[in-house]
Amino acid sequence: LMNTFLLLIKKKLIDAFKASKVEIIDNSSKHKGHKFFQEEKFHLKIIIESKYLKSLNRIDAHRKVKQILKEEFKKIHALELKIN
Repeated sequence: LMNTFLLLIKKKLIDAFKASKVEIIDNSSKHKGHKFFQEEKFHLKIIIESKYLKSLNRIDAHRKVKQILKEEFKKIHALELKIN
């Protein structure tokens, strides 16, 4: 289940932003002790290489990623985004 979810995110980002590389790191296990930790929600770090996203300012780039992953955000608690 987990891998399918991450692969879906990866594919969506590559398709939407012509990303040459998308790396997804699942940090969920690091947050187990946190007050609002939910087993079914993910803590992800995503590194995207995309000329298009890089050309936008940071806030617009983050907004675009959030729009593309709108459905997936129901299962994401925290997202750290790095755009190269």
